[in-house]
Amino acid sequence: MNPKLLFWVPAVLRLSLVFLAALVVWWLADLVQALALALAAVVVALFVQLRYLNELGEWLNNPHSSRLPDGWGAWTDVFARLYRLRREDERHQAEMAEWLARFREAMQLLPEGVAIMDDVLFLEWCNEAAERHLGLTMARDKGLRVTNLVRHPEFIDYVILGRYEQPLTLSFRGRKLECRIIPFENRRQILVTHDATDTERIEAMRRDFIANASHELRTPLTVIVGFLEIAMSDPGLDVATRTSHLALMTEQAQRMQRLIGDMLTLSRLESDEFPFRRERVDVRALVESVAQEATALSGGRHRIDVQIDGPDVMGSQEELRSAFANLASNAVRYSPQGGAICLAWQRGANDLRFSVTDSGIGIDPIHIPRLTERFYRVDKSRSRDTQGTGLGLAIVKHVLLRHGGRLVISSVPGQGSTFAAVLPNTSLPG
Repeated sequence: MNPKLLFWVPAVLRLSLVFLAALVVWWLADLVQALALALAAVVVALFVQLRYLNELGEWLNNPHSSRLPDGWGAWTDVFARLYRLRREDERHQAEMAEWLARFREAMQLLPEGVAIMDDVLFLEWCNEAAERHLGLTMARDKGLRVTNLVRHPEFIDYVILGRYEQPLTLSFRGRKLECRIIPFENRRQILVTHDATDTERIEAMRRDFIANASHELRTPLTVIVGFLEIAMSDPGLDVATRTSHLALMTEQAQRMQRLIGDMLTLSRLESDEFPFRRERVDVRALVESVAQEATALSGGRHRIDVQIDGPDVMGSQEELRSAFANLASNAVRYSPQGGAICLAWQRGANDLRFSVTDSGIGIDPIHIPRLTERFYRVDKSRSRDTQGTGLGLAIVKHVLLRHGGRLVISSVPGQGSTFAAVLPNTSLPG
């Protein structure tokens, strides 16, 4: 039925009943009593309307704590509609609060910093990443001007000038940050920060790797090309000189071969396409084989001892052999003639470890954190003499990471060093 009819039909019926009652009183009594009855009915109706209007006003002033009355007549439908509207509004508010909470939770999980500012750059909200990047605290800094909180000249110029087409890169609080401001709505802006510190570090490592690899390859190539040019310019070289040149070229070619081999090994270890083959490794046989290789490399210049008191493990035999052999060969190369080297495989209380202890020159503690970097050398001239590639410990580190282990280094300058490849107990056969 038409809503207007639902309102007017009952109202007209009630008024008709009042007039009908007044007519009956007039017929039975007199006109004065009939008018008095009609007036009384109108006053009662007016009082009821004023009462419901008052209750409606009180509810509008405090809709969440006041209760709507049941109502009478048309007010019943009015209060019922208002009640439904309030319930729908509460439901919508609850949904909005839930969505807002989920949005803020999602924003907190972003690795990028997000800060929302108004049109005059006052902070309204920021996530935890923005707090870390910019040194903000939401509870303390909300409502303060961002340019007063981030005191960096380049950042202030970027924000105030409003040239947001390109992001701003700056060094701040020991980090390399990329900042971008995105205007939205009419009176708000979003500040997005990205921590590019690791990216910058990786890029620097890539540049250093290319530069170091080029340098390492250039030296033997220079030697080989030089001798070839001599051979071409002087075909009548005597046999002894030619043999000496060929021996030196062979040595430099083998050096390049070792370097390229180590670079390919590192590339395979870092590649997701190179699968980790888990197999049972006879560590006793592996350590004895590594000891034989170290003895051959030493050529009798060192005393090499072997201690094996540990079980077999599950892992990649090829990778573990590469790691153990690199540690052993380093000990041979950097230990003076007559020094002692001990290769030990032992089971500890919470781990398994292959350790190589030497009585060599030792390492200054300031160098230890960087020893596993590619091409990092404590003494570059000595490294060239020992024919090392500068990639051995980097290979060891990546092999151990693939096995869930770590490399532990301890050294005292002038007294020797211990390099321990530590594997977790989870490497034990099940």
